[in-house]
Amino acid sequence: MARRFRYDVALVSALKDLEEDIMEGLRIRGLDDSTCTSGFTVVIKESCDGMGDVSEKHGSGPAVPEKAVRFSFTIMSISVRAEDEEDAVTIFQEQKPNSELSCRPLCLMFVDESDHETLTAILGPVVAERKAMKESRLILSVGGLLRSFRFFFRGTGYDEKMVREMEGLEASGSTYVCTLCDSTRSEASHNMVLHSITRSHTENLERYEIWRTNPFSESADELRDRVKGVSAKPFMETQPTLD
Repeated sequence: MARRFRYDVALVSALKDLEEDIMEGLRIRGLDDSTCTSGFTVVIKESCDGMGDVSEKHGSGPAVPEKAVRFSFTIMSISVRAEDEEDAVTIFQEQKPNSELSCRPLCLMFVDESDHETLTAILGPVVAERKAMKESRLILSVGGLLRSFRFFFRGTGYDEKMVREMEGLEASGSTYVCTLCDSTRSEASHNMVLHSITRSHTENLERYEIWRTNPFSESADELRDRVKGVSAKPFMETQPTLD
């Protein structure tokens, strides 16, 4: 069971809520709002996490799974590049980016956050909508004029467990300790410096195909060593950034 908004509709609602802040930001920066109709850039922080045990203990309602997961987003900043300027100017910055008040739920679902298949099924359309918005612009009336917005999505609100689940990696007890590189626990304990970020969504997809097809007819241990912690088909690209 899940309830969600369409991603573009939710972003329109969030931007309309910030309409006064956008216009105030233009005024403070001394920008003529009639010339700033395009070149708006919005940075979105995505978050997804389990909400723990939410089962109904006493009521007579329908039985629900015991776990819930919430996918949400926060508008971190809005900037604009005026027609005759080279550099973008920030006109809105979220002052409390980790607050519940700035966090906007997009999807609520009854599912265990370790249930990779169900998460994939529910969040797959969200990922498709996000990908479509990465490659397009949103035209929205703000301050009485139509303005053009582009969106950049940063997946910095996922904890390690969710990153592993979305990228199809083994869970937290894995021999491969890092979600950004191929180090094992023993390698990481001997070398805390020379780690490089080698994980990518595309590479994890390729490794899953190797895991699934076993093209070299290897044993389970050899195959596992080759894919280095990839255990399922990844469904969401997460960026190697720290919040």
